[in-house]
Amino acid sequence: MDGNMLSGVGGGLYQDLKGAGTIAGGKILDVKNLEKNYKKLMKDAKELWGLRDDIEKEASRVEIKPATRKWITKVDRLKTRVNGLETEYNEGKRKQWRLDCFWSNANFSEELEKQRQQVLSLWEKGFIHKGFLEDELPNSVWTKNAPEIDEKSSLGKIVGDVLNHLEDKKVTRIGIWGTVGTGKTTIMKHLNDNEKIASMFEIVIWVSVSKEWSIEKLQEAIMQRLELDAERTINLEKNAQIISRGLNEKKCLILLDEVWRTIDLHEVMGIDNKHNHSKVVLASIYQGICINMETVVQIEVKPLSPPDAWNMFRKKVGDVISSSLIEPTARLVVQECHGLPLLIDRVAKTFKKKQRDFTLWNDGLESLQRWESDRVEGIEEVLERLQVCYEDLKDEEKDCFLHGVLYPEESMIYVDYLLECWRAEGSILHAEEFRKARVRGHTILHELMGVSFLEKTEKRKYVKMNKVLRSLALKISLQKDYKYLAKAREGLQEFPDHEECSQASKISLMDNRLHTLPETLDCGSLSTLFLQRNKDLSVIPQLFFQSMCSLRVLDLQGTGIAFLPSSISNLVFLRGLYLNSCIHLTKVPSEIKALQQLEVLDIRGIRYSKDWNKFQSLSNSNTIEASGSITLWETVAEEAIQEIAKLNKLTSLRLYFPRVDHLRLFVTKSPVWNSRFTFQFSVGYEDSTHSQIFESLHSPRYNSLKMVNGEGTDPVISEVLGKTHAFGLENHRGVSSLSDFGIKKMNHMLVCLLEGCNEVETIISVGGTMTRVLENLEILYVNNMLRLASICDGFVPIGSLGQLTTLTLVRCPELKKIFSDGMIKQLPQLQHLRVEECHQIEEIIMESENDGLEANALPRLMTLVFLDLPTLKSIWIDNSLNWPSLQKIKISTCSMLKKLPFNMVNATRLRSIEGQNSWWEALEWTDDGAIKQRLEPLCILN
Repeated sequence: MDGNMLSGVGGGLYQDLKGAGTIAGGKILDVKNLEKNYKKLMKDAKELWGLRDDIEKEASRVEIKPATRKWITKVDRLKTRVNGLETEYNEGKRKQWRLDCFWSNANFSEELEKQRQQVLSLWEKGFIHKGFLEDELPNSVWTKNAPEIDEKSSLGKIVGDVLNHLEDKKVTRIGIWGTVGTGKTTIMKHLNDNEKIASMFEIVIWVSVSKEWSIEKLQEAIMQRLELDAERTINLEKNAQIISRGLNEKKCLILLDEVWRTIDLHEVMGIDNKHNHSKVVLASIYQGICINMETVVQIEVKPLSPPDAWNMFRKKVGDVISSSLIEPTARLVVQECHGLPLLIDRVAKTFKKKQRDFTLWNDGLESLQRWESDRVEGIEEVLERLQVCYEDLKDEEKDCFLHGVLYPEESMIYVDYLLECWRAEGSILHAEEFRKARVRGHTILHELMGVSFLEKTEKRKYVKMNKVLRSLALKISLQKDYKYLAKAREGLQEFPDHEECSQASKISLMDNRLHTLPETLDCGSLSTLFLQRNKDLSVIPQLFFQSMCSLRVLDLQGTGIAFLPSSISNLVFLRGLYLNSCIHLTKVPSEIKALQQLEVLDIRGIRYSKDWNKFQSLSNSNTIEASGSITLWETVAEEAIQEIAKLNKLTSLRLYFPRVDHLRLFVTKSPVWNSRFTFQFSVGYEDSTHSQIFESLHSPRYNSLKMVNGEGTDPVISEVLGKTHAFGLENHRGVSSLSDFGIKKMNHMLVCLLEGCNEVETIISVGGTMTRVLENLEILYVNNMLRLASICDGFVPIGSLGQLTTLTLVRCPELKKIFSDGMIKQLPQLQHLRVEECHQIEEIIMESENDGLEANALPRLMTLVFLDLPTLKSIWIDNSLNWPSLQKIKISTCSMLKKLPFNMVNATRLRSIEGQNSWWEALEWTDDGAIKQRLEPLCILN
């Protein structure tokens, strides 16, 4: 056997084997050093017993050979003899009066050495047996030949994130989720083949879980990988115990790809979320499955960014796109793939065959833009996979998804509007009350977003449906005979033919250039009509609505109409009427009173006249959204608010109040104010940004209050703030802190925006109270506050700001300290910190204000952004903090910041450091440059 191999296992024992004492005539030459021989025997015997235990442990996983079992028996017998010698030696040493005779007896020393030779011999043979066993054990990894990905690409970064999480002892399960074709399987293959994974785990088990999976099939796959097939039984519980035993014996990583249903891992393999030896990474299109399977971390795999998508396409197509004639077309081709690696891969194969033929490339692009699946490889495959996901949805989720075809591709859809349409069309089942329907609608929305059928946007109160999903919805609507006529944003100037419309259940002609409508339209089955933003449409014929007796949603927003026709009285089942931004609308017919089923009325931005009072007859309305030209509105506001306050079925109201007096009028008069009532109020000034300020809120019942150009405090403001989730205070005078409004009542508040309030000196004025404040606040945005000196002017009561995730401070020239009086210890949820143009900030975390800061402070902090802080010298005094979640740092125009708070082992999840090259080169390092060398690959410098 190779001596080098032996020397690696058993350590010094192998060296002792080489240098064992010479034996002559059966006698050991050195018989006098009894104590030395005893210690050698005990040391070598201990290593033999350890080898014996290792072999028996390995033998439990494979069928043991008779020779190996015989070897174990010999070791056990030898152990009995050695234990006897150990007892005899210790007994003789304890009885001092017999030592002279004891030490002179060379025979005992000879026996010790003799048994040591037995130990050495069995150890050598045991190592051979161990080698045989290891040959029979399963391979540590079955490679998957993962396709190449760039470490700096979005997919590469996710692989890196997963590796970092796997190093965390607390993370035992990781979920990777995202829509079809985003690269989840590619990520899983890279994890399977990763060298770092091979060093972290003794065995990696890959299982592709089909949609038709069963516990039996899953157990069979895992037991086969562990080479436990021979032990498999028909008893699922017993199989789980066998798998659990096998997993307990080695550090194991289990990769479950394409998980379609929640899997009970304890039922399948006898492990729970606290299992110490094995970790699980699963990939699914459903975020809900990741949550149901108790993953500690969920990572969304989003479509590739445009640069990553282009790089992937370019590598697969090759040099043909280097042509100046081909490249512009190639970039348009990549855009049509919407960042889906699966589609990019297939489309690249199609276009690679076109080589440098410019005509063929243009023709292929046109086919791709029309999504002609018979001419472009990959389209049908993607749609088929997505349709499998669609069939998995519940019936009401399917209807709500298909509603998305009515909007232009990639257009942003306001969430509240979407839910109102779903409700009005009857897509939301088992929710008779408007309020319950809205809550149920949010659940459906969450489910659709959880499978990426609808996507978040930068404006978080909006969602969108990308072209791929819209193509799927169009395909299904045609297959299922849903009879949707969707021609949004197609440049139409004429209304579609009567034949196209007559059988349609939903018609969307929004964002076109229609001038006229037909005199009448025979559409008895029509439930939804979208005509919004046809600006040139000025007249609706008197009989246009005569045959639309089933219509439930009518959107005329932004059209040029001046009046509503009398035939609107036929819309007796209408639930949603949208007239917002119809700036020329002045005449409302008396027939409007026939709309007694109306639940949502949006009249923001219309010109007010005496006809406005005709809307007050719609007493069944649940939701009213009203505002308008400031000058016109202020002349009728008091009268209008009095009428609105009489509505006793309101569940939601969005309204602009010119003065605090008007707000008080509604609060004191409305019978619904103290009920479960949702509001979005603005006081003092109405602008289009009102809803955008609070886009971070997802709740179906969020309440917001925005006050602009106000002064002082008022009891009604405090009362409304007691129910408010999002508060915006702009250019307000006469208050020195948020506490002036009664901060103890603000524990419902989730978002707070303060801007241009130049008399405010602190956000929270504690005033000696120990009562927690703003305990649910998640986002605090402070901008242009000229006299702000601190966030809190004293010790922050325990529990205050405990849910704060985002803190943004911009243009606060008097601000000197951010985290005062140990405040940082109260921020376990803080994820994002941005400080910009605060010219007196010298330390982000001040040592004097945060004595005894623990290494795990700010455990969830992910991003740090520091811009234009000319006096900033320190983020933290040293590198003692762990920064366990920090991923991104951006620093610009902070010339006095000379040190970063990092060492060789902290901030392990850091992915990027953005800054100026001159700043980076001027940084000072406490070591020989090893930390700089570690961080430099993460830098994005300009």
